[in-house]
Formats: sequence, C-alpha cells, structure tokens
Amino acid sequence: MELNLIRKMQNSPNPPKPLNRHSYWWVMPLVSLLALLAWDLFTRYGSLPAFILPSPRLVFERFLRALTDGSLARHTTVTLLEVVLGLLSGTTLAVAFGYLIAKSRLFERILSPFLVASQAVPIVAIAPLLVIWFGAGMFSKVLICALIVFFPVLVNTIVGIRAVPRSLNELMRSLHASRWQMLRLLEIPSALPVFLGGLRIGATLSVIGAVVGEFVGADRGLGFLINVGRGQYDTALVFVAIFTLIALALSLYGLVLLLEKRLLAWQETHS
Repeated sequence: MELNLIRKMQNSPNPPKPLNRHSYWWVMPLVSLLALLAWDLFTRYGSLPAFILPSPRLVFERFLRALTDGSLARHTTVTLLEVVLGLLSGTTLAVAFGYLIAKSRLFERILSPFLVASQAVPIVAIAPLLVIWFGAGMFSKVLICALIVFFPVLVNTIVGIRAVPRSLNELMRSLHASRWQMLRLLEIPSALPVFLGGLRIGATLSVIGAVVGEFVGADRGLGFLINVGRGQYDTALVFVAIFTLIALALSLYGLVLLLEKRLLAWQETHS
C-alpha cells in the first residue's frame, strides 16, 4: 500500500514541492527572542547582582552610552582592521604554501613537521612572545590573526588541489594546456568549494586571534575594552564588547558565504 502511494505521488502531475530553506527564516529570530526573554526573566527573578549578570536592559543602555561617546566605534574599528589584515595575510600565505605542498611531496616532507608542531602549541602561549618581540602595536595582533587563520586554510587548500580528478588532469595535458591554463581552468575551480570551506573557518577564527592579542597587550580594541570592563566590574560593558565580536564574526562569515555563492554559481547551473 505504501509503495503504491509513493508511485502515485511520483506520477502525480502536481508533485509536492520541496521545502525551501528560506521558509525557516523565522527560526533564528524566534530562538534569539526566547533566549533574550529567558535571560531577562533570570536576571529579574534571580538573586545574582548586576555586576555578575546584568539584565538585557542594562546591557542595551551601556551599548547606547558606548555608542554615543564613540568608544565602541573606535575600538571596533581597530579590531576589525586587525582581523581583516590578519585574514588576508594568513589566507595569502596559506594558499601559496598549500599549493606548493599539494604539488610537491618534497615540500610536504620538509614543511609538514613544522606545521604540525606549530599547531601543537596554543596561540595563547605564543601571543605573549609575539607581543614582546614585535611590540604591543597593531602588527603583533595582525600576526596572531594570520597564524590562527593559516592552518585551516592551508589544509583545505591542499585537500582541494589534490582532489582534482586525475582523468581531468590527463585530459588537460592531452590538449597541451599550459601551467597557467591548468591552474585557471581546472585546479582553481575544482579546489574552490573546499578552499572556501576553510576560509569560513578562518574568518571566524581571525576574530579570536585579534582578541587574544589584545588581551595580552593593547591599549585599544574590543579585547582591551573587555579588559577594562572586567577591571572595573562593568559587566555590561563586557557583554557589549562580546556581542560586538559576535556581530563581527557573523558578518565575516556571511561575506564568505556571499563570496562562495557568487564564485560557485556555475555549479548550480551545471547541476
């Protein structure tokens, strides 16, 4: 009986339409609203003082104050600049080294031990050394961001380049394609989906790198703002800085998604 029902649905002139992923746009706002309501109720009827867990109203008022006096915009601009520069430099180096490693087993054997060893040490342990060596300015923060972005983008670049089908490589060689044509017409399009997945991870990790560097030593940035709020028991300010960091990470992630949709539009047309 179930089999007959399935056949009738398949042969129906008006088969059921697949669910559209955009039809669930309301889920995230609803979940956020419920979480905000639960937070407000917990602070209203709980016994925790405001310096431990401020209410959403206090956080919003502190946000308006920081926005009005310009401190939030000033510190956000610094952190955003560090994140963008670190993401760009880390991604560029990762793509260059990833391509060399993917195409050369010799480079892989030489560099792999150092790359794995670099990931064995947490960035929190390296950050103080970088601040000591390069100072507490922006360069050390950009370097920390680049280091934390480097490895995931590197691995995805290697995987993407090596995932190119051998048959397509042989076809391009049989057509006497140049090295540049192989890279532009075959390797880059084949590696893009995997590479962009690594870039999504790197975009969110870059925010962490900037904050770690600002925690260690800085006089500006959202990490510095968190340190100020913690030292003054201004917990509402800490929440404002944290929510701003979340907004930065989500914005960068969304930009990578838009880039992915634009660059991989050819996949949808050929699917």
